[in-house]
Amino acid sequence: MAKVAFFPEKPLEIIIYYIIFASMINQQLLKPKSIVVVGGSNNVHKPGGSIVRNIISGGFNGPLYIVNPKEDEVQGIKAVHDVKDIPQTDLAVLVVAAKYCPDYVDFLCAEKGVRAFVIISAGFGEETKEGAALEQRILDTCEKFGAALIGPNCIGLLNRNHHSVFTLPIPQLNPQGVDFVSGSGATAVFILESAVIKGLQFNSVWSIGNGKQIGIEDVLMYMDEHFDPETDSKVKLLYIENISNPDKLLFHACNLIRKGCRIAAIKAGSSESGSRAASSHTGAIASSDSAVEALFRKAGIVRCFSREELTTVGCIFTLPPLKGRNFAIVTHAGGPGVMLTDALSKGGLNVPHIEGPLADELKSKLFPGSSVANPIDFLATGTPEQLGTVIDYCESKFDHIDAIAVIYGTPGLTQLYEAYDVLDQKIRECKKPIFPVLPSLHTAGPEVEEFLKKGHVNFSDEVTLATALSQVMNTPPPAPPEVQLYGIDIPRLNKIIFRETSRLKFEGLRSGYLAPDTVREILACAGIPLVPEMVSTSKDELTAFAQKVGFPVVAKVVGPVHKSDVGGVALNIRTPEHLALEFDRMMQIQDATGVMVQKMLKGTELFIGAKYEERFGHVVLCGLGGIFVEVLKDVSSGLAPLSYGEAWSMIRSLRGYKILKGTRGQRGINEQKFADIIVRLSTLLRFATEIKEMDLNPLLADENDIVDVDARILIERED
Repeated sequence: MAKVAFFPEKPLEIIIYYIIFASMINQQLLKPKSIVVVGGSNNVHKPGGSIVRNIISGGFNGPLYIVNPKEDEVQGIKAVHDVKDIPQTDLAVLVVAAKYCPDYVDFLCAEKGVRAFVIISAGFGEETKEGAALEQRILDTCEKFGAALIGPNCIGLLNRNHHSVFTLPIPQLNPQGVDFVSGSGATAVFILESAVIKGLQFNSVWSIGNGKQIGIEDVLMYMDEHFDPETDSKVKLLYIENISNPDKLLFHACNLIRKGCRIAAIKAGSSESGSRAASSHTGAIASSDSAVEALFRKAGIVRCFSREELTTVGCIFTLPPLKGRNFAIVTHAGGPGVMLTDALSKGGLNVPHIEGPLADELKSKLFPGSSVANPIDFLATGTPEQLGTVIDYCESKFDHIDAIAVIYGTPGLTQLYEAYDVLDQKIRECKKPIFPVLPSLHTAGPEVEEFLKKGHVNFSDEVTLATALSQVMNTPPPAPPEVQLYGIDIPRLNKIIFRETSRLKFEGLRSGYLAPDTVREILACAGIPLVPEMVSTSKDELTAFAQKVGFPVVAKVVGPVHKSDVGGVALNIRTPEHLALEFDRMMQIQDATGVMVQKMLKGTELFIGAKYEERFGHVVLCGLGGIFVEVLKDVSSGLAPLSYGEAWSMIRSLRGYKILKGTRGQRGINEQKFADIIVRLSTLLRFATEIKEMDLNPLLADENDIVDVDARILIERED
C-alpha cells in the first residue's frame, strides 16, 4: 500500500527551510559565562532592579555587569555609566526604552562580542509601525552576527544557569522539572503562580514576547534536536497566542512525544475566530480554532483551556503514566469523594465497585461505619495508619484498580504531618500513580508546604483534577509520520481538478461550487459510497430514473446552496405524479438549474465537512448530520491527512457518540465504515489543495453501510 510523508506537498522547500532557518538558540543564551544588564537599578520594584535582584539571588556564578548612567553601585555591584566600559560579554539583558535598544544591540554585537540578547523593553511592533522598524533593525543585527534574541516585550528567560527575569515567583528548579514556554509575559506569571501552589517544579521558563527571532516553534525545535533522554525534562507546557508555523510545531512536538516527552498547551484567542463559523455551508464550521484543535490532536498535545487546567495537567505528567481508567478514591470526607466520582465518570473514567472477600477484609481493619465500596471512606476519625492500609490494598490486592486518588484535608481530628508522611512513603513505594488531593491550604498550609518540599504535587480541587485527567486520557498519541494512500485514485483526482480549475479560468472565475456529477466523480476517487441519483432538467428523464431505482425517492433543487431554506427538498415521493408536481415547483425556485432525484434511504444522519485553513491545510470535521450539525455544532476536528487512530478519536470524542453506538433499542452505526470514509476523504484532500470547502451532509448510516446522499465541494484555482 502506497505511503506519503507528513509533508507531501512541498518536501524540498521544507528541507531547505530547516537548513537555512536553523535555530538561533545558542550557549551564550542558555549558559552564559557573563551577563550585562543595561538599565539595571537599585529599585527592585521596577524591571531594571528586579531583574538584577533575580540574577543575584539565582546564584549566577559568572561576572555580572550593570550599566546605569546615574548610579555608581547597583545592589552591591559596581555599575558603569557607559556600555563602552564593560569587557567582552556573552549575554545582554536590555531594560531601557525601545528607541535606545537598536543602538545598544549594534554596539554590543560589534564591539563587545555579545551573542545573546534578552530584551525586556516594550514599545516595538506590538504597538506602532515605528516600533516595528526598531524591532526589525534589532533582528537584522542579530542575524548578521549570529546572535540569539529573546523578546522584545517579554519577562525574560529563567533556567538553572541564570534567572534573567524581572518577575516573581521564581519556582523551584529541577533538571526533571517542567519546561514552560509562553507567548505572553504577564500570563506566564499567572501560570507560574498557579504552578507553585501545586508544587510543580520547573527546569526552564521561556517568555518569548514578540518572538521576532525565537518563537515557541523554535524553542520546541531546539529541545527536539538537542534532546537527551537521560538528562532533559520530559514535560513541556506551552501558552500560545499565535501559531506562526503549524508544520514546524507539529513536526517537533510529534518528535518530542515519540522520544518520551509529554506536552500540554493553551491556545488563546479562539472566540474571535469562532465567530467565523457561520458561512456558506456546514463545511465552514471549521474555524481557525478547529485547526488548532486538529493540530493538537495530530501532534498528541493535550489541549487545556485555563491556567489551572494547564498546571494541573503538568502535575499529572510528573506522576507515573496511567495504564487504565479505573480509579480508587480514598477519602475521609464523603462529599469530595462523591464529587470526584461524578467528575471522573463524566470524563470517561471509572470508579468501579469494590466488593468481595478482600473488600470485607479491608473493612475489618477500619473503624465501624467506614465504607470500602469505592469511594473508600474511612471517616474523619480515620488514622494515618489506616490511610496506609487502604492504599496498600488498592496497590497490591485490588487488581482492577489502575490509579488511586487520596482526598485528605483537615477535619481537626488527626495530625496531618503524620498522614502526609504516610502519603509521601506510599507515593514513593507504589507503582500505581497516586493523586494527592489536599484541599486544606488555609487551615493546613504548613503541613501541605512540608509535603510539597519533598518533591510532590498537590491537586487541591478534585473536579479540576478529573477534568485534566480526562483531557490527558482522551488525547491520542501522535499520528504516524507516514500516511497510507488506501487506494485513493490520485491521477484521476488530479485530472478532474485540472479540468475544473481550467474551466474556472476560462469563465473568468476565481472559485465556484462543482456540479453534482463532478462531486460524485471526486468522491468516487476515494471510494465513497454514493446513493443512486440523477440530475436533469427533464421531467421525463427523472421519472424514468425514479421508476428504475424504485420509489420512494427524494427530490432536491440544484443551484441554491441551502436547499432546505428555500423549500428545495421533498422526501418520500411515492408516485410519478407526485414527482412531476415537485419538479415543476422546484424549477420555479430562484437560482434553480435543475432537479436531483435520489433513491430514498433511511438511517442515522452523519456529517463530514472540511475547510482549507491557510498554513494549516485541510481541517476535517465529523459529527451528527442534518440540521443538527449547524444547531448543536457537536463536531470533532482533525488535520488532513488523518490516520485511523485520529479518526477513531474524533468519532469517540463526540458528545453524541452514544447515539452512534446505539441507544434505547436502536442499533448503532458501522463505526469502522465511518472511520474509513473520514480517513479516505482526508487523504484525498491532502492532494487537492484547490478544494477549499467540502460538505457531506447527510450521510445515512446503519449497522451495515454508510452512504452519502448530499455533497458540495467548493474549489478555488491557484495561480
